[in-house]
Amino acid sequence: MEPTTIGKRIAAKRKEKQMTQEALAERMGVTPQAVSRWENDQTCPDITILPQLAHELGMTVDELLSGKTESLTRIVPRTQDHDIKDMLLHIIVEEQKGETVRINIPMSLVQVAFEMGVEVPQVSTSKALSSIDFKKIMELVEQGVIGRLLEIETGDAHVYIEVGYV
Repeated sequence: MEPTTIGKRIAAKRKEKQMTQEALAERMGVTPQAVSRWENDQTCPDITILPQLAHELGMTVDELLSGKTESLTRIVPRTQDHDIKDMLLHIIVEEQKGETVRINIPMSLVQVAFEMGVEVPQVSTSKALSSIDFKKIMELVEQGVIGRLLEIETGDAHVYIEVGYV
């Protein structure tokens, strides 16, 4: 059953990610006591930090606030403008040792790199990303699929591949 309050959702997601209150507080730039007050429903996080908090917990702001999980992936109908030059490839690698690597690459650059047979160093040299077929991801995007396209959990890292508009 889904936790019923924002505090319970924060606590559940934090624990699911095997993160301490102290670690979450450090990532958010708040005190561990603030995180504790959120989780015990004594206070709510400031609205300005909700996007970062949701990201750190691996959820959307809507999921954080409402508890409702919806698909993060959608298909853009062909009738809508679907220009790759207005899109970014977001790669997020959350390593088990607590480090997070974020790579944002314009999709037009990814497209040109594949057409020319050039590898993107940030992608091709990463152990966590080595098994991902980025050509298939490019094909999905060309067909109109956007949002969170892939989520991989390995023993060492959690990888998210997302495509969205700039």
